[in-house]
Amino acid sequence: MTFVDVSEDGRFGYPDLPLYWCEPRRIPFLARIEGKLAGFALVMRRPGLCRDSEVWDMAEFFVLRRYRHRGAGAEMAEKIWCLCPGRWQIRVRSNNLPARGFWESAIAKFTEGPVSSQDFEIEEVVWNLFSFQSCGS
Repeated sequence: MTFVDVSEDGRFGYPDLPLYWCEPRRIPFLARIEGKLAGFALVMRRPGLCRDSEVWDMAEFFVLRRYRHRGAGAEMAEKIWCLCPGRWQIRVRSNNLPARGFWESAIAKFTEGPVSSQDFEIEEVVWNLFSFQSCGS
């Protein structure tokens, strides 16, 4: 298992973060509820894990705990999927049951259909890969 330590100033490092503001294949999103920051997502366009074609990939997705279980995360995801039409992949650690449940539910609601996922392994970590199509808004 890989753990990420905080730096001396108490922050988590994310070396690629500046790239989301200057590379066209990366898009940052901030979510606000009643004017307050509620979460963020980092999306990138990249080759799919199971296909040769490119897909949208949800590189990072976070909703503050106080806004969870209120539909804020699903609404944020749906808005992003509509803004970025095409093939999507969502990767979730297999042992992260709450995240797997969230993504399965959010994708099923968005696609209005059954959701399937594939298991794959990278460096002895098992992941679930959800793949679906977004037609945009």
